[in-house]
Amino acid sequence: MADAERDAYLSGLTPGARIDHRGTPFTHPLLDALLNALRDPASGHPRVGSARFEWATFHDDAHFESTTFEGNARFEAVTFHRGAWFRSARFRLVTGFNSAVFHGVASFEAATFERDAWFSAATFHRDADFGSATFMHGAGYGSAVFHDLAWFRSASFQGVTLFDSASFHGDAWLREATFQHGASFEAADFHSATRFESANFQRDASFESAVFRHTITLGPFVCAGRVQLSQAEFSSPATLLLAAHRLECRRTRWSSTAELRLRYAEVNLSHAVFEYPLTVAAELVPFTRALEEQALAAHPDTPDSGVRLATLRGVDAAHLVLADIDLSSCLFTGTVHLDQLRLEGNCVFGTVPPAVHWRGWRPIRFTRRRTLAEEHHWRASQPGAAPGWNAGVASAGHLGPLHLAPVYRALRKAFEDGKHEPGAADFYYGEMEMRRHAADIPRSERSLLTAYWALSGYGMRASRALAWLGAAMLVTIVLLMGSGLPQETPKQEAAGTVPADGGKVTFEIDKEDPQNPTGNRFTGERFERALNVTLNSVVFRSSGQDLTTAGTYIEMTARLAEPVLLGLAALAVRSRIKR
Repeated sequence: MADAERDAYLSGLTPGARIDHRGTPFTHPLLDALLNALRDPASGHPRVGSARFEWATFHDDAHFESTTFEGNARFEAVTFHRGAWFRSARFRLVTGFNSAVFHGVASFEAATFERDAWFSAATFHRDADFGSATFMHGAGYGSAVFHDLAWFRSASFQGVTLFDSASFHGDAWLREATFQHGASFEAADFHSATRFESANFQRDASFESAVFRHTITLGPFVCAGRVQLSQAEFSSPATLLLAAHRLECRRTRWSSTAELRLRYAEVNLSHAVFEYPLTVAAELVPFTRALEEQALAAHPDTPDSGVRLATLRGVDAAHLVLADIDLSSCLFTGTVHLDQLRLEGNCVFGTVPPAVHWRGWRPIRFTRRRTLAEEHHWRASQPGAAPGWNAGVASAGHLGPLHLAPVYRALRKAFEDGKHEPGAADFYYGEMEMRRHAADIPRSERSLLTAYWALSGYGMRASRALAWLGAAMLVTIVLLMGSGLPQETPKQEAAGTVPADGGKVTFEIDKEDPQNPTGNRFTGERFERALNVTLNSVVFRSSGQDLTTAGTYIEMTARLAEPVLLGLAALAVRSRIKR
């Protein structure tokens, strides 16, 4: 336009007017003249109705500070060759910067977007500053490219926020940002440092398929919903500090060392890949102000701030360290190198049902031990199962003793390597239980294992072995008093001939055979003698007392069986106190 025509156009504008400058090349004087024509005398700041700047080009710094856009603001495919300043601007309707190119600094600090704000496929060649900005509805940065610092510190996202496929080549700072609805960073690519300290996600936060190429500290932040890291890739050392209801890490790849310090979360690590050591630990104290964790504490599925592991299926556990994790519902079947898993601190497993249960006329009592969630599911599915076994284990599948015995064996090895013998004893007991119930063992072996279980709990239950020992001793005493001890102690007799003319006298000493008892056999004297024989039999010694033929066989049987029971009791005690 000629100068006169342009001046006439600008003089005809009033605050709140609709403007359409699609494809217009702007210099600094021209933009100033346009905004001055729209300046509201009451506030001293420009006020625009609907604004269309698609494909416009700003050759100099574009200053829109404190400008109010009362209608839709359309900046699609716009090019800013130098700085773009929207500090404290207010956008009342939909704002679009899709495919915009910012060659200089882009500042939206303290800007307010009252409706949706779209920056999809926008390119920021210099710093992008959205610090303290407020997005009252949705915000979309899908496929946006940030070549330098992306600054969202203290920004407030009150609607759904999308950063899907965004690429951050410089540092990404989202410290103290608040996401009141879902936030999605799916397939985002982080090339440099990423900061989420004190961020607050009040719904789900998704980083699915995101790529973190630089050392990252993700958190500490609070997410009232689910944090999705499935199929994400961490190429450099990573530290995740977060309090969330659930953390999904299915098929996530860690190509360097990583540490996950969590609160309240239920973690899914199925088919995740750890090329270097990965530590998953429960944080005992809040990361941030306890007030921000109230939504998590009030959730019915999070009874405390502990961390629960849901599954390790498909994981190679050779580099995995778990510290203070609740494993009572964790699925271990399908885990590779489970024997190399390191357990630190107080890692809790499931337990057997408490108290005594009745199966018909027979009382059933389970000795307390650590158990797997899969065993709970299997036992609960058996006919006549005792109450207390948890049948609601998600995704446990149709697993039986044949599948669970190797899992118990591997965990026993892990506990033994950690010098935790009592824990190893529990998993040895579980392994033997699965072997006894497995369908592929011969009947003779099952009978042998059943006897081993009944007599001493596979050498792990000292009380059971001692009870059988006491019963065996009592039976031995009763049998000895009844038929094993003779009526009287046989007396020795000496017989010989004295030569008439004197000389050497020869005597033959003989003892009469013990006589079977008659009359009252259960007397205090006979009890004392029977107890002496029995106690010597327990320590594999002969009492040296005279016994009847039946008593001899009773003593031989006792000397064979009772030392075995005593040894099983000693073995069980040692398994509990050994370190």
